Amino acid sequence: MADSSAVPNAYLDVLAAQTARRAATARPLDSAYAGAPEAAHAALAGHVDGLGDDLVALATDLHDHPELAFAEVRSAGAVAGLLRRHGLAAEVGVHGLATAVRAEVVTPGFDPARHRTVAVLAEYDALPGLGHACGHNVIAATAVGAVLGLRATLPAAGVEGRVVLLGCPAEEGHTGKEYLARAGALDGLDAAVMVHPYGADVADQVWLGRRVLSATWTGASAHASASPFAGRNALDAASLAYQGIGLLRQQTPPVDRVHAVIVDGGDRASVIPSRARMDLYVRSPFPETLADLSRRVDDVLHGAARMAGVEVDVAWDTHPPSLPVRANGPLTGRWSVAQQRRGRSPYPPGVVSETFAASTDFGNVSYRLPGIHPLIGIADLDAALHTVEFAAASRSPAAARAAVDGAYGLAAVALDLLADDELAAAVREDFEAAGGALDVAGFFG
Repeated sequence: MADSSAVPNAYLDVLAAQTARRAATARPLDSAYAGAPEAAHAALAGHVDGLGDDLVALATDLHDHPELAFAEVRSAGAVAGLLRRHGLAAEVGVHGLATAVRAEVVTPGFDPARHRTVAVLAEYDALPGLGHACGHNVIAATAVGAVLGLRATLPAAGVEGRVVLLGCPAEEGHTGKEYLARAGALDGLDAAVMVHPYGADVADQVWLGRRVLSATWTGASAHASASPFAGRNALDAASLAYQGIGLLRQQTPPVDRVHAVIVDGGDRASVIPSRARMDLYVRSPFPETLADLSRRVDDVLHGAARMAGVEVDVAWDTHPPSLPVRANGPLTGRWSVAQQRRGRSPYPPGVVSETFAASTDFGNVSYRLPGIHPLIGIADLDAALHTVEFAAASRSPAAARAAVDGAYGLAAVALDLLADDELAAAVREDFEAAGGALDVAGFFG
C-alpha cells in the first residue's frame, strides 16, 4: 500500500501554519486599541455625512455609465472631478495606466520618518453585459468620501500623516493593482484599505488567489470517415483534459476552484480537428496552494496531450495572477468598531462560508503591505456578485447608505492608524506574523 504521508499536500501544510499564526495573534474584532479620540471620529462622521449627496451622485453616475477594464476614461474623470470640486488636486493617468487616479492629503507637519501613510483604494470598472454587477461604483464613492472626510478632519484633530487616494483600473478579469504596484504606486505606504459591496456585512471573508491560462492542442487533420487513423485529434485531448480536471477536483480541498471552457474544437464533424483550445481559471486560498494546484492542472493538460498523441502549448497568466487576500487583524478590528458606530454589525471571519469565494487583485496589495478588504451589505446573500440582481442592488437605497457608511469606515480606520502608535505597531506585528511581505511579482516565476 502506498504511504499517503509521503504525498506532498501544500494545502494542509499552509492551513496548519496559518491556523497557528492566527491563534497566536488573534485579537477581538471590537479591538481594545484607543485609536483616534472620539471627538475626532465625531467630526469625521459629520464631514463624511455632509458629503453624502455627492457620494451617492458619483455612485449613481458611474452605475449609469459603465466602462470596461482599462477603458474607464469617463469613470476616472468623474472620480478626479469630484475630488477637484472639493479642492483636492487629482491626477489621471499615473503609474503607467491611462485610467489610474492619484490624489494626496498631506498634513503640514508630515515627516515620513515619523508619520504614517495610508492608501484608500478605489475601483470603477464594470462587467461586460452586466454593468456594475460587482458594485465598483460604490467602491469608488467610498474611497472618495473617505479621503475627502480625512482632508477635512486631520488638521483640526491634530493628527499628522498622509492619505493617498489610488484609483485602480481593471480589476474585473485583470490585475490592475499589480500593474500599479510594479510601477511604484505602493511605495512608501504603511497600509492600504478598501471596501467591497456584498450581500452582508462581513469584516473578513475568504478571497481566493486566481491564475488565468489557456491550453492549445495541435494534432493532425484527416477525413473523419475515409482515414481517421491518419489523424491526431486535438479535440480528444481537450475533452480528456476537461474530464481530467473534473476528476482532479476529487483530490482538491472544497474551496479550490478550477473552471474551464473549450473555445475551439474544430469546424466540421467530418474532419478530425487538428486544433483545440481551452481557457481556464485556477483558484486557491493561499499563494502556496495556488502554485501547487497550478502544477497539478498543468500536468493534466500535458497528460491529455500525451494520451491523444498531440502537442500542447500552455500559456499562463496573460495578466499577472491575483493572490488571495490576507487581511490584517488589528485593522479589521478597527473596521468593525467603525461600522458598529454606523449601526452595522460585521460578521467576523468564518461566519459566511468560504464556499462564497471569489477573487480580487487587492490580494496582491495585501501580500506587500498590511491591508483590509471588508464587505459591506447592499443586498441579501442570494443576490450574488456578477448577476443582474446585484447590478440593481448597486444602484439601490441600500447602496447609497453603504457608500456613506463605507466612506466613514475606511476613513475611521485610516484615522486610527495615523493617530495611534500602539495600533500601528500591532498592525506591523500582525503582518510580519502572517509571513511578511512576499515577492509577489516573482512568486510564480
